[in-house]
Amino acid sequence: MNNRYRRLRKTPAVRRLVRETKLDPQDFIQPFFIVDGKNKLEPLESMPGINRYSVDLLLKEIESYVKLGGSCGLFFGVSAKKDLKGIHVSSDDGLISKAVRLIKKNFPNFVIITDVCLCAYLNHGHCGILAGNKIDNDTTLPVLSRMALAHARAGADFVAPSDMMDFRVGHIRETLDKNNFKDAGIISYAVKYASAFYGPFREAAQSAPDFGDRKSYQMDYGNIREAVKEAKQDIGEGADIIMVKPAIAYLDVIARLRQETNVPIAAFQVSGEYAMIKAAAQKKWIDEKKIVMESLTAMKRAGADIIFTYYAKDVLKWL
Repeated sequence: MNNRYRRLRKTPAVRRLVRETKLDPQDFIQPFFIVDGKNKLEPLESMPGINRYSVDLLLKEIESYVKLGGSCGLFFGVSAKKDLKGIHVSSDDGLISKAVRLIKKNFPNFVIITDVCLCAYLNHGHCGILAGNKIDNDTTLPVLSRMALAHARAGADFVAPSDMMDFRVGHIRETLDKNNFKDAGIISYAVKYASAFYGPFREAAQSAPDFGDRKSYQMDYGNIREAVKEAKQDIGEGADIIMVKPAIAYLDVIARLRQETNVPIAAFQVSGEYAMIKAAAQKKWIDEKKIVMESLTAMKRAGADIIFTYYAKDVLKWL
């Protein structure tokens, strides 16, 4: 009867010493929303503390983030230029390309990840080119590839296709390689569920679909074997890192992929997860910091190597 496990819990110092899962500042990636113009800071009502920035103010925000220890960011463009073909996504003067060049100029060691998706650039809000009222998978692939190439030319370290079209990772990898961007990495939203947790993001990115939903290309939340197939296909096509999105309701998926794959796994604590915690904290129903740290630890314990979270800047302060 010598197994007194409470010996290892008796003081905070002992608990820290034997903790199995630990959070590190380098685990976290902060998402940022970029808009055209100058001197723009647009608070998001459904995501308190998160804003859309014009590039000049974004640079100041990144400086603040870097001073706290932030080393990597994910960038979403919120474009005022919308059409049916994604004409502007591959321009070197496009919103994200201009931002990437300026960020790299001012913060050369900062790791830049760019979101590659068409929903914020098409006037119907879906993630691909339309054929009638259906999303045309194969017509969308070259548009996504041109978008990824433009980001790589600007200096992005990773492109992150989030559209969930079949074969887009392979198409993007081939395009990058043919244009001498073999070192540009791909973080694939390999396992992206058709989730109700995305609501606040669609406000932030102005990307809600005008009709229907995204269930024909994002995954059914009842499936896990499908997640393994999707992830392995993307790895086979050249994904360097795979992502599970959302996070907290899909810890079993993260754990399964950790067993089934050997590439780094990212979890995305999405806008709805952030908004729920913020709302409850504002009501003083929960302790915000404790809930956040517990949730993020659960993601890492499940097997995530990297965590995208709107709380990244706060976590750096808390750590």
